[in-house]
Amino acid sequence: MTSWQIVRIIAGSFTLISLALGAPASPLFVNEYWLWFTAFVGANLLQSGFTHWCLMERMLLKLGVRPGC
Repeated sequence: MTSWQIVRIIAGSFTLISLALGAPASPLFVNEYWLWFTAFVGANLLQSGFTHWCLMERMLLKLGVRPGC
């Protein structure tokens, strides 16, 4: 897998987990404040789309993951 694929898997996982923990209708509900984490992930995806810079991808590259297009 390349770095961009892993970034998208991580972002999608974080979004789904934080929604499960923050949505009152979820059986895994903990607290509404988890929805702020969902917003944080979305904001980072948005800014990386405009700036072409992603901290998670940089961290993965430092760990030796193959860069992606």
